Amino acid sequence: MSERADIANRADCERLVRAFYGRAMNDAILGFLFVDVAKLDLESHVPRITDFWETILLGAQRYSGGAFRPHAELNAKAPLRPGHFERWLHLWRTTVDELFAGPTAELAKAHADRVGRAFYQRIEAINGPPGAPGPMVITQHRPQD
Repeated sequence: MSERADIANRADCERLVRAFYGRAMNDAILGFLFVDVAKLDLESHVPRITDFWETILLGAQRYSGGAFRPHAELNAKAPLRPGHFERWLHLWRTTVDELFAGPTAELAKAHADRVGRAFYQRIEAINGPPGAPGPMVITQHRPQD
């Protein structure tokens, strides 16, 4: 069995991203979110998410923009629940561990945990706790003539 190297460059970040999304898009719990709801175009998404991880893990400063907004938009189409976040983190950690080992690989898992928790808290604030009615909708009514 060969030793796993640490994440060291953009190619490693892309390898991780492609392996993770290949797994997630075919996952029984998460796949529909990527394929049917988000209709994710993987080839256009990979460079951007690789930029994100290369920036986080290697300090590349390639990623700009907010990562939360697309997730909030996805949540508006199909409410995200705790199990979705747990599964995403499980698949991410498993993928990292299968491909890499070292301090940067550990950072990849730790950062995913932080992002996952933060996103879940923000989504829960939008959705309310599981079992709660959906987000409040504000409507404006005019008096009838």
